[in-house]
Amino acid sequence: MAKKLTITTQLTVFQSIDELPQPIQELMHKAQEARERAYAPYSLFKVGAALQLANGEVVMGNNQENAAFPSGLCAERVAAFHAGATYPGVAFQAMALTVRSLQKEVNTPTPPCGACRQSLAEYEVNQKTPIAIYFMGETGKVAQASSVKDLLPFVFDSTFLQNIS
Repeated sequence: MAKKLTITTQLTVFQSIDELPQPIQELMHKAQEARERAYAPYSLFKVGAALQLANGEVVMGNNQENAAFPSGLCAERVAAFHAGATYPGVAFQAMALTVRSLQKEVNTPTPPCGACRQSLAEYEVNQKTPIAIYFMGETGKVAQASSVKDLLPFVFDSTFLQNIS
């Protein structure tokens, strides 16, 4: 007999940046800074990310589009890959994300896309500690996931690729 599996996720929602703890406010401001430098001439949708590392460094990223659409890269992965290349083995503690459309106001918390969730999950699984993800639109509420697993409950990781003997 088939059984239903219930998946629950929990997010904390803050009414504005001002309600965030001070270090996270600063991280979100860095994400906003990065967002404004995004290269988004095709989607007109700018995304900024700021990644707090365990060594105290903050690495920023923004979306980088390309006329050959699959060749671009999201802000979250730009930041994560830069951090992984520059500070190998240093844990990611928190990531702040913010978006802005040049066509309409975005006031709804906007989470990472699926590809970015999967990429961040790889880092979280490897470091064996959760990465807090804070995300917002251009204005308004900020959502917080305490772990990438709250955004991607069925993580595909290296355990699926290992031979079973």
